[in-house]
Amino acid sequence: MKLFSRFFFAAVLTAVLSIPAAFAQQSDTELQASVQKALNNSSFKGVRVSVQKGEATLTGSVDLYDSKSRADKKATHVKGIVGVRNQIEVAGPDVPDAQLQDKLVKAVSWDRVGYRTTPFNAISVGVQNGVVTLGGYAWGPTDAASAVGLVENTKGVKDVVDNITVNPPSPMDDGIRQATYRAVYGFAMLNKYAIDPAKPIRIQVSGGHVTLYGAVDTQADKDAAGIRAKTVSGVFSVDNELQVANQPSEKK
Repeated sequence: MKLFSRFFFAAVLTAVLSIPAAFAQQSDTELQASVQKALNNSSFKGVRVSVQKGEATLTGSVDLYDSKSRADKKATHVKGIVGVRNQIEVAGPDVPDAQLQDKLVKAVSWDRVGYRTTPFNAISVGVQNGVVTLGGYAWGPTDAASAVGLVENTKGVKDVVDNITVNPPSPMDDGIRQATYRAVYGFAMLNKYAIDPAKPIRIQVSGGHVTLYGAVDTQADKDAAGIRAKTVSGVFSVDNELQVANQPSEKK
């Protein structure tokens, strides 16, 4: 038995010592070459790579924030890289914050139009010094990712902060969403808002609590939307955050 154990140990030791060099730890120079190969694309032509102790540092510039984000992901996925310091600058055009915000608000409101989830996304957009902060709520992860991707691919965006809350899966909330949609948009006084594919009245539901976001033409329309939402079976409460055109936002 002891003789067998010695032979077994010797065999294992021989196998370990004969592991191909390809599986040995790569040097920083080799890792740098691997990262550069992963970034071999025209959108990363202005990116420079350095590696020290397995950590990659990305510098240089790109035209879109999306390119900066993708460079980070590609470098992170290179085998042997233990961390990534992304110091890439977005050198696209400088767009005034107000102009960029108006453009993005419109784009995000139209994003995913044609999908049944559109009226249930209430995603906010803020811009300061080219840094875009996304907040609010998304019906699901696909809707949230779509909004983020749209912003990242917009010229003038220097950075993106994703603070979107994704609603957890809930058959009960889904039923309330559909019922609230029918109650609000099916009401004769509010049916005119269904003409806009971007659906200006957004319906957020969480644990049976409904919040209405968006904009309407009059205070009467806002009040009617809130009343209609309260008639839906299973709704615990309604928070009416609808904004009346040309008036400051006010809860009711």
